[in-house]
Amino acid sequence: MELNALMVRYIVHDVDAAIAFYTRHFGFRVAGQSGPYFAILEKENLQLVLSPPKGPGGGSQPMPDGSRPEPGGWNRLIVKTGKLDAEVAGLKQAGVKFRNEIVSGPGGRQILVEDPSGNLVELFEPAAPAA
Repeated sequence: MELNALMVRYIVHDVDAAIAFYTRHFGFRVAGQSGPYFAILEKENLQLVLSPPKGPGGGSQPMPDGSRPEPGGWNRLIVKTGKLDAEVAGLKQAGVKFRNEIVSGPGGRQILVEDPSGNLVELFEPAAPAA
């Protein structure tokens, strides 16, 4: 497995549950896994590194002040789509949890999906180019 120069790490409660979520709903594939403590998923040129909050890996180690990595928050992956409404409907039918409803802004429309650990994926549909 070759590592990209840039990767995103998500801290997850359960690596296997996160693998199932990202492969089923967002088309990632498993590039490598080390039991319940580490996995790398790939989609196009993105590698998503998954680690639990406790374990032997470096991503699970406490900070000098004793605080520990934890899942959730507001940082997120952005997945571009041209069919936001259809994708949202399919994800809702599959029982996927959303943090909000579709919102619109000058750049397009988006919605926030939560993975099983509460990490976010933003589904983003760009606005049509100005005429």
